[in-house]
Amino acid sequence: MAKIPDKTETIENVESPIFDPSKATEQVRAVVDQGVEQSKQAFSKLSSDAETTQKALQSTFEMAKTTGNEVSLKMIAALRDNAEAGFTHLEALVAAKSLSECIELQTAFLRKQIEKSAEQARSLQAAMMRASEDMSKPIKDVFEKALKERKAA
Repeated sequence: MAKIPDKTETIENVESPIFDPSKATEQVRAVVDQGVEQSKQAFSKLSSDAETTQKALQSTFEMAKTTGNEVSLKMIAALRDNAEAGFTHLEALVAAKSLSECIELQTAFLRKQIEKSAEQARSLQAAMMRASEDMSKPIKDVFEKALKERKAA
């Protein structure tokens, strides 16, 4: 019978890498330091973005107050003007001497009020559009800036 060589032979001249704990500690420290630095940068960016957003919101609220007051004053002026025109018209109707004069006064008053109402509506619509644009501008600017930064990164 042939002899089967033993599969377990010892290798005497093979070197295994030696574990150096000081190198491992340095590597771990470097990774941790890098993680801490990245965390600081992320926190700084987040803090800056939050501050920018807060300023934009504060500006938006101030603008809302200002434009809201402007629109309210325009509405009050329109209501006052319409009330004065109505009283003036009533005085003219009371002073009318005939039915035909009353009808003529009423027709002229209604035509004038319709034209005035259309002009007031256009004026209020323009004020409301300007107000909505002014109020949304700070937030829109911050959003566009953030979007550009994200695309650049």
